[in-house]
Amino acid sequence: MLRRLYADQPDSFAFTPANLAWADAQITKYPEGRQASAIIPLLWRAQEQEGWLTRPAIEYVAEKLGMAYIRALEVATFYFMFQLQPVGSVAHIQVCGTTSCMICGAEDLMSVCKEKIAEKPHQLSADGKFSWEEVECLGACANAPMAQIGKDYYEDLTAKSMAQIIDMLDKGEVPTPGSQNGRYAAEPRKGLTSLTEFDSGKTQYNASVQLAADIGDTVKRIDGTEVPLLTPWQHDGKARTGTAKKAKSKVDATKAEVDAKKIARPKVGTVAPEKKTSAKPKAPVKPVAADGKPELLKKARAGGPDDLKMIKGVGPKLEALLHKMGVYHFDQIAGWRKKEVAWADENLEGFKGRVSRDEWVKQAKVLAKGGTTEFSSRVKKGGVY
Repeated sequence: MLRRLYADQPDSFAFTPANLAWADAQITKYPEGRQASAIIPLLWRAQEQEGWLTRPAIEYVAEKLGMAYIRALEVATFYFMFQLQPVGSVAHIQVCGTTSCMICGAEDLMSVCKEKIAEKPHQLSADGKFSWEEVECLGACANAPMAQIGKDYYEDLTAKSMAQIIDMLDKGEVPTPGSQNGRYAAEPRKGLTSLTEFDSGKTQYNASVQLAADIGDTVKRIDGTEVPLLTPWQHDGKARTGTAKKAKSKVDATKAEVDAKKIARPKVGTVAPEKKTSAKPKAPVKPVAADGKPELLKKARAGGPDDLKMIKGVGPKLEALLHKMGVYHFDQIAGWRKKEVAWADENLEGFKGRVSRDEWVKQAKVLAKGGTTEFSSRVKKGGVY
């Protein structure tokens, strides 16, 4: 299928400060010189911010990753996950039209979309709230027919339930995703015929639906106004493998932590002001305890904390964690010996091994003396956070 860019394009694009921080953190997942590997997540974030993928956004991401425009354009036009023209402001509905869904009534679902949204795929509804398209298999064949709306699957649909879902969204309500005929997951409609003990320990919904229900609004795009989740690996495994309730608590804690810190990030195209550290009084750090625990402070010294994000491997979340532990200054880290490093590597929850891996002590010694590292110079130019 030939996919072209939309004729009416905006003049420019730039990530919001929060999305820029997220994008920069994603790039760190890849080795130096391999930044182009981040093309798909960055294009996706740009689409989430704007609702669809514009030409300025594609070129912006290409420049950020040091890629030729045509290479980024090749990716954007190849993958159907990227919407190359405006979509509904409330929801873009993707109806599966592959064999299982088509046999089970996908055409009826598309008829509802034609009636309630627009006659043709990719057309906006009269109020601009909705758009729809037919897509290839979405992988929920046992629960056909189904559609993807936002980030969730709506399964076991009928023309009636599809119409009800669109009406709910139109009113500002968020329908519960998953099976729409009462099934818990993909078991027989009349109930389990094996592994029946599973019934005793299940939650109200299956795992993915339960999380969506806990979040409360999974149709809303990640537009950069949220507290940024900078990188997946900056969240410990407990939140990701525990219950949805634990995951939600983790997100709430992160929001509170960032709000308290009020982290300021430079706007796109500006240079971050240098953090002056030479005027801050330095106090000797006391010797290490028998268990290897370094001397920690109850609060930053007069003049405020050093910008620990100048150390490669320390992002806003990790900086907040270090402050919570009692680490505020470069000279604290610069004075760590093997025992302190081992203690910190073990006790930085969710970041174990980061101190020795990124050579914090070596960097901190330079920064504590007012010097500049290759990484801190990039931070000062606004090229990292």
